[in-house]
Formats: sequence, C-alpha cells, structure tokens
Amino acid sequence: MKPQDSRLTVPAGGREGMGRQRTAVFFGGVVPASPDEERLAEEVGMALAAAGFALLHGGYNGLMEAAARGAAAKGGTVTAVTLADKHAEWGAFNPHVTDEVHLPDLGARLNHYLDAADLVVAMGGGVGTLHELTAALYYAGNIRPVPVWITGPTALGLLSFLRREKWLFETPTRPLGFISPIGSAAAFAVQLHDLTSQKEAGA
Repeated sequence: MKPQDSRLTVPAGGREGMGRQRTAVFFGGVVPASPDEERLAEEVGMALAAAGFALLHGGYNGLMEAAARGAAAKGGTVTAVTLADKHAEWGAFNPHVTDEVHLPDLGARLNHYLDAADLVVAMGGGVGTLHELTAALYYAGNIRPVPVWITGPTALGLLSFLRREKWLFETPTRPLGFISPIGSAAAFAVQLHDLTSQKEAGA
C-alpha cells in the first residue's frame, strides 16, 4: 500500500485559517555544486523546521537530503513526493523522510507541491529542479502569490539569467514581489524571522 499525505486535498483558493502546519516546499538537485551549497541546504532545512515549517520535497539525495537532514535535526517533519511508477527506478528515499506521497504523473506532483506551499525555496539542480522552479514562478505570479525564495550561487545565477534575457520580467499586472534572492544562510534566517513575524501579527 502506498502512503498518502493527509494534506493531499486542499480546498481551492484556501490555505489560510485551516489550522494546519505551514509547509515549505524545497526544490534542489541531487548533485550539489559544492560542499558549501550542500551545507547551505542543510542550514535552510534547520531554519525552516525551527520556525515550525513542515518540509515537502522530492525525497531523494543531494540537496534534498541535506535540507531534510537539517530539518530532522530540529525535529521537523519531511514529506517526500514522488511518482508512483518511478520510485523503484529512482531509488530509496533519504533516511530523514518521515512521510511519503506517490502520485501518478508530473502534473499531479507539481500541483501537490504548489497547492501545499506556504513558501517555496529553490536552490541549484538539473532540469528537474529547473522545471519545478519555473512552474513555481508561473504559479506564484499568476495563480496564487506564494513567496519564492531563491538561494545559493547556482540558483541565483539562474535568476540573474532569467531576468537579463527577459524570460522573467515585471509588468503592472504581473508583479514579481513574491521573488526573494537570498545570498546566505544568515540572510535566509533573517527573512524567515520577518515572514513568520508578519504571519503571527496577521493571525
């Protein structure tokens, strides 16, 4: 039997006032660009769990495992979201996963991530991470204004490229204020504190 996540069904348009734990979706690849990037992912996971966020990610290794390790170190929950017919091929989840969701196709997987997200955090990776990040940028700009935080040198370089080449640009009807480039673990912690303080003040 395949485990299912209790948050699988989310009412359309409604994530506020549901009395549930906040969820951070983490997009990062299986091959970190450097040990520093891997360490940053772990610190991001620690900060998110310490701030009360559940972590939702692909469940595999590399930056995903580093973020999960950080979250687990602070007692956080880590849910892996995978494709039902690919899990055997892609291999076992990292040891920090506490729950798992198996979905039938890429669209369902992306929808699960984005409908669940109170915050999206993206780091470096391959084309799978690129696909997830661009989907998140479109979703936050057009469907629901979810904060998208981009951190680590690889992802920040991608963001710079997208802006420079006009793949990503702001207009009066398509503001990009939901995007935050974050240069370090310390800056991430400060921004996370500000975000959670605003949420608590508005509660």
